[in-house]
Amino acid sequence: MVTLAFDTATAMATVALLRDDDVLGERHTRAVKLLEDVEELLAAAGLAASDIDRLAVGVGPGSYTSLRMGLVTARMLAFSLDVPAAGIPTLDALAAGSPGAVPVIDARRGEVFARTREGDPAAVAPEALALEAGAVCVGDGAIRFREVLEAAGATVPPDDDGAHVPWARLHAALATDFGPAERLEPLYLRVPDAEARLAG
Repeated sequence: MVTLAFDTATAMATVALLRDDDVLGERHTRAVKLLEDVEELLAAAGLAASDIDRLAVGVGPGSYTSLRMGLVTARMLAFSLDVPAAGIPTLDALAAGSPGAVPVIDARRGEVFARTREGDPAAVAPEALALEAGAVCVGDGAIRFREVLEAAGATVPPDDDGAHVPWARLHAALATDFGPAERLEPLYLRVPDAEARLAG
């Protein structure tokens, strides 16, 4: 079973190609290079697009533009290749890469995307995060607001630590509910910046 997985919700977009549980290749990329990277991963593995059996895609939360780009690409690929797809929350992939850590995604506007005590994803000020003493925070939001989080008693790994990346292989490992790509819905937690500016 060949799985193509990718996530474009954050600035640290990733793409991976797997056969069953074996990672054939993975890249830390940019959303604009997604299709190019997919082609190169397939070529390096000696596979063609027609060999892909399913897709696992990050659904956010994250940047509105790059997240939309990733989901449009997923729907296009699923339709053209006639394969099922599964959507994985980006926060879940970050958490899977660092069990026990608190995933924190940069939401811009001085906020982060994180889970509340009830487990629901939300956009909040980094100062408002409910962190237990000694918590480890990972993700690009943890990097951006390192000083705030560390002042609250949390630990943030070095900026270049792989724990901050929502690796695509983790999306593939978490994916279980494959179905029509039309079911893929982005996890938007607020209106896009452009709409907010117009409303203001």
